[in-house]
Amino acid sequence: MKNRKDPHRSPLRLQLALVAAALSFLPLIAACSAPEPEASVVVYSGRNKSLIGPLLERFESEKGIRTEVRYGGTAELAATLLEEGTATPCDVFIAQDAASLGELSKAGMLKPLPAAVLGRVAPAFASPQGDWVGISGRARVVVYNPERIAEEELPKSLEEVGDPRYRGRFGVAPANASFQAHMAYYRAVKGADALAALLDAMVANEPQRYPKNSAIVEAVIRGEVDFGLVNHYYLWRALAEDPAAPGRNFTMPDPTAAFLNLAGAGVTSSNEAAVQLVEYLLADDGQRYFAQRTYEYPLVAGIEPPVDLAPLTPEQLENQIDFARIAEELEPTLEAIAASGLLQ
Repeated sequence: MKNRKDPHRSPLRLQLALVAAALSFLPLIAACSAPEPEASVVVYSGRNKSLIGPLLERFESEKGIRTEVRYGGTAELAATLLEEGTATPCDVFIAQDAASLGELSKAGMLKPLPAAVLGRVAPAFASPQGDWVGISGRARVVVYNPERIAEEELPKSLEEVGDPRYRGRFGVAPANASFQAHMAYYRAVKGADALAALLDAMVANEPQRYPKNSAIVEAVIRGEVDFGLVNHYYLWRALAEDPAAPGRNFTMPDPTAAFLNLAGAGVTSSNEAAVQLVEYLLADDGQRYFAQRTYEYPLVAGIEPPVDLAPLTPEQLENQIDFARIAEELEPTLEAIAASGLLQ
């Protein structure tokens, strides 16, 4: 006779089977309940930490995207990116001047940006290839001391700076990147011979040489020189500290003298957070930050600067050169500056 099954064992076997089944689902449950990887973005910034750091910290806080920033010179970081190539950890490159962005674009290092991002600014403020965008503008101006020279007596072009009547009365910063980029722009527009003649005229006119823009502004305010060639915002920073300081900005009417350089950003990876950061820099709040904190020109229409900045000229708004050209002209421009003796 066959043994009958013990009716008390069936519930035990059922319990064991249920436990085994539950255990088999644990890996799936763990996978489903595991937190998503933290969104993050790596930034190479050629802009000084004191200028853009607070805005990047605000992005991290508001968007919940961990932001790792490597600061350095724009040219240095661009060279690093070119050396690292596709192995670079960088997701976003923020440049102090757009010439380096043009160089990276030409090398194929930058990813195309969405049309909505590019459409935030005028076409003149973005790459013709659609792979970088300007985030703020810096105009080249003459800063002058109205107690020493009247506005109508100032040079109206770079060539006029070489007029003998200004001998010894003006300041330049020939080793500064903004001056060098301006001269590279001049060379791209007018040619190598014209640049050589301009530099020779400046040297012959015995300028006072300074290490950077802010030093020129300080010298103008002290009355050490009558005027100097600088980026526009350095005077506004000085006036924020001393509103009574005798300094004014003058925009020369010649288009090559009123060069508008751009700080800009490009994406170097497929990380979605990278595009989010660029969008943040071009959002209204980001543009107000540049206008209010750094006294630069916001590039998005409708954002008003807090100080009485001179309006951008039609040439500045519409006739920008491809910044890849400026990048190409930079090395021969540096050689021309050195050969002229302006650095001495």
